[in-house]
Formats: sequence, structure tokens, C-alpha cells
Amino acid sequence: MELVSIADIRIAADDIAGTVVRTPLLPTLWDDELWLKPESLQPVGSFKLRGATHAVARLDPAARSRGVVTHSSGNHGQALAYAARAFGVPCTVVVPEGAPQVKVDRMGALGADVRLVPPARRLVEAERIVAATGAALVPPFDHPRIIAGQGTVGLEIVADLPEVDVVLVPVGGGGLSSGVATAVRALRPSAAVIGVEPELAADARESLAAGEVVVWDVERSYRTSADGLRTNLSELTLAHLRDRLDRIVTVTEEEIAAALGRLVREARLVVEPSGAVALAARLFHRDELPAGRTVAVVTGGNVDPAVLASALG
Repeated sequence: MELVSIADIRIAADDIAGTVVRTPLLPTLWDDELWLKPESLQPVGSFKLRGATHAVARLDPAARSRGVVTHSSGNHGQALAYAARAFGVPCTVVVPEGAPQVKVDRMGALGADVRLVPPARRLVEAERIVAATGAALVPPFDHPRIIAGQGTVGLEIVADLPEVDVVLVPVGGGGLSSGVATAVRALRPSAAVIGVEPELAADARESLAAGEVVVWDVERSYRTSADGLRTNLSELTLAHLRDRLDRIVTVTEEEIAAALGRLVREARLVVEPSGAVALAARLFHRDELPAGRTVAVVTGGNVDPAVLASALG
């Protein structure tokens, strides 16, 4: 299986310039060796805009004109809707029932045709729409261009902190962690890239241990508040993580909530639970991590107001 290269990520960086915000590294007051990469500051509130923009930019113009389709719990759907609007093409997003309403509403506001289905049918329905309309499927993570686009996060981290020692990155479907690990390993080989996922959706840790994709059913993974990390790996992302990720640390729901509160109160960032898991690893599992200059990727800020209020209560 051919893996994404640093050259692919550099191409993606050129494609997304002007549409995607180049987010800064924010130092933290409570830890002088910790920086935050706040992808919550993207126009759609998450890193997903990077991969979606690169993927749409690289579509054949004739295919792109027929529109794009995806399946998403929210952040990738918003990102694809935004990218599609920038290119002036229609977008359909198949959303699993139970996705945060704030994300569903924003996808619609960005012009997407939103279709709600049972979680287990999200991919099947997306493929049905593609077959019926001729639109292009832009998956949330299982595509080299998505991985390359997300890898621009790692490109920027090393550019802004050349002496980085540790990068903490959330793991859901594995697109972001695959891309970040690819970029960091190429540009800063001595740095460790550590994946972080919720204990209640730790399928990536099991998959790496087993050497094959281990699928957690939706009833099991939907227990976590980190809705963006409920997705299983693909063969493509597993291949990247086996080759380039150092290891995975898991965090509890209580740790995620505490990290979310810290980010809001002390970093002044609006963050969703998925975006807080990397910081949770630094706060509560520091003994499991290498020492040194650390960057925690804050993946998104599309949080339901009730969830935010509960974390701050």
C-alpha cells in the first residue's frame, strides 16, 4: 500500500492556502513546555477544512461540477460544505442520527443537503447518493488527499517550533494522525508523535496491537462524549499509523471534561470534547509521555452549548 509522502503534504499546503487559516502555536501559562495548535479557529471550527479543501481542489473539474457527497458526524460535513461553496458546487452530507445538533445546523447553513440516517447506514447511504447522482464521494479520512491535507497541521507545527519533541494528536478515523505523523517524522525525525483517543472509543489502540483493523460497533463507541473520535480506522490509516505513529494513550471521560474546562478557562478557547483529548493526555498521563517541548493539537470547537455548560459547571 502506497503511503502519503511529505511531498504530497507540501502540494496540499499550496492547495489550501487562502482558504484555510494557518493557525498559530499558542503557549500556555500553566506549562512552559506546552503549546496548543488551535484548529478550533478555522472558519468551520475544525482541522477538517484542510483535507476537504485539498480533496475538492484536486477533483477533475467535470466531476467536481456534479457535486460532492460525504458522511460525517459534523466537522467533516461542515468542512466539505464550506469547500464546496467556495468552488460553487453542490454538497450532500449523510449524518448519523445522534450527531450534535449544532453541527447539523451549521452544515445546513453552509448550504449542504443534510440527510439523517441510523449510524450504521451512513456509508451505505452516501454510496447510494453517489451512484444515483454521479457526484464525487469525499470520505472523512480514508483517502490519500484527505490525509495529505490534514498533514499540513504537522507541517506548520514543525515550521513554527523546529525543536518540537512531542506532538499529541487525537485519533478517530486516523486521517489527521496519519498526516501529522507523516509530516513530523519527515521533518523532525527525533520527535515523538503520540495518538490520543478516549477509553470508550479505543479501537485504534486495539487495531495497532492486533495488526489489523478492529471495528467497534456504534453502541460501544457512541458512549464517549468525543463524537468526532467514534470512527474506526481504515486499512489505509492503519498502515500509516503502524509505520509512523509512536503509540497511543487513552483518556477517560472525566479527563476529557477537565481538559475542556482548562482550555476554555485558561487558554480562552471554545473547544469540543474531541478537541480536548490531546491536552487530557498531557494533564493526566504525563508519566506515559516523552519529556520535552510538546504540542497538543486542539482539533475543533464545534461544541453543543449544553455540553460546554456541563463541562464548566
